[in-house]
Amino acid sequence: MSNGGALAGPERSPKNLSRLASLGRDLLAGLTLAAITVPEQMATARLGGFPVQVGLFAFVAATIGFLLLGASRVLTVGADTTITPIFAGALTTLAVGGVVAPAAAPTLAILVGALLLLAGFLRFGWIADFLSTPVVTGFLAGIAAHIVVSQLPGLLGLHVETSSLVPRLAEIWAERASSHPVSVLLGLGVLGVIILCEKSAAALPGALIAFALATAAVMAFNLESHGVAVLGSLPKSLPPWPGFALAWADLRALLPLALIVALVVMMQTATVSRSFRDPDDHASDAGRDYLGLAGANLLAGLAGAFPVNASPPRTAIVVESGGRNPVVGLVAAALVLGLALFGTDLLADVPEAAFAGVLFFVAGRILRIGLILQIARQSRPEFALVLLTALAVTLLPIESGVAIGIGLSLLHGIWMTTRSQLVEFGRIPGTTVWWPPEQGKPLAILPGILVVGFPAPLLFANALGFQQELLDRLVQRKPHLLVLEASGIAAIDYTAAQTLLAVAEACEAQGTVFAIARVESARARAALDRFGVVGAIGGERIFHSVDQAVIRWGGETAAEATMADDVAGSSQPPS
Repeated sequence: MSNGGALAGPERSPKNLSRLASLGRDLLAGLTLAAITVPEQMATARLGGFPVQVGLFAFVAATIGFLLLGASRVLTVGADTTITPIFAGALTTLAVGGVVAPAAAPTLAILVGALLLLAGFLRFGWIADFLSTPVVTGFLAGIAAHIVVSQLPGLLGLHVETSSLVPRLAEIWAERASSHPVSVLLGLGVLGVIILCEKSAAALPGALIAFALATAAVMAFNLESHGVAVLGSLPKSLPPWPGFALAWADLRALLPLALIVALVVMMQTATVSRSFRDPDDHASDAGRDYLGLAGANLLAGLAGAFPVNASPPRTAIVVESGGRNPVVGLVAAALVLGLALFGTDLLADVPEAAFAGVLFFVAGRILRIGLILQIARQSRPEFALVLLTALAVTLLPIESGVAIGIGLSLLHGIWMTTRSQLVEFGRIPGTTVWWPPEQGKPLAILPGILVVGFPAPLLFANALGFQQELLDRLVQRKPHLLVLEASGIAAIDYTAAQTLLAVAEACEAQGTVFAIARVESARARAALDRFGVVGAIGGERIFHSVDQAVIRWGGETAAEATMADDVAGSSQPPS
């Protein structure tokens, strides 16, 4: 027995060493995540008008909430610059005497968490796909503009009263002579250090290094006495219990905002979840990660914070640092919590302008200039979507601009669907393949045979146009056989089914056989049965290929032409 134990020891040793190495890697990744998180979360809280330590508590609560319910082992959550401008401005509408109710932001976080919980259980994640890339790009450009304008007073050392973008710019311009040059230098210095760190060594916590250098400059040169605004002393305690004392009217006002924030959270969570796979290469589970964000928002609300979101840059840092399990998030959360409770004295001399430098960097990252230029080169209509969404988010209340962007995205999808037109098919000589026309490749058109296809789902939005175009061709061509090549039709709704029945009646009235071929979509095939189309035309007129329909119902002339074409094709030498 003792020999057996002696033999087993060396076998376990490599595993233990591997576990220790993995733990060390996770601890280092957690330390790196905390170093990057602290300045970012503080700056984001300041962006929303909250005390900076609330951003730290939001990260801790969100991290624990996500670990309880989420699937990804590398995705990180917390205060986010994408959603904070959306709800920060909207919460001012609930202000009484210029002061937002303490329970407003936590209640909003709980509402967002409840909606995400519902979306996760009901598998409604597909809703996030309604936001097209041009609309998301325009939305982020508008958010970037709001971030820059909101932080200009902090950078310039000005005190500005207005919050709306255009009036705020006007007030900044009017007060420009009172700008504080040292604050400007500190803010731009922080921005420069972050950019330099990202270019030279992305793993370095550039924001933390920049904060430390700016704070050291304030202390070394006593810049506070020269008019440089600093953060000042912070409470060393948990945030006060918000109480959640809101009127029913306030809750009704918060619900539409919660819907918009939840949709943006779903969109960003799905993007992060699909972009950063777990180390063992497990497939992403966006639905479970929605539940994780639900838990994150619920706990953030109960902690007295505000809505939180998935973070693409922080998740990238975890992956690049070699993090492989939830220990990374727990280590970062513990360090951030320790700082918020016991280390706030270290933050007292951080200059206000430093937050502006961090947020300017964030705005530059979410403003996707390269993508905007690419869309402009390749699609003018979609570039117009970028501009319209950006202008709506920039010039209107942000939540209204986001709602308009969502509407524009839906209209764009409907417009693309309704733009689809009938395509006439021809037979490729020497084959049984029926295909749309291609440049330089003539197709055989058989007499008395009309084969058409429709390259889009057949829905209420395009059904009437489809019906009219098909009936016009039916009257003009008067074919013996009309075949609808349905391989491009992924779905058919009730309205579209009625148009198919109308076409079948028109064909019967003029003596044309109506057949349908290549219904490859199971949804479309089920719809044809459910809405009575198969029953109306007969199951014998549903075919796996166009050629089967032509041979069965095309008549002797069509069959002879098909055979002659086959003979001609087979006599050609191979190309």
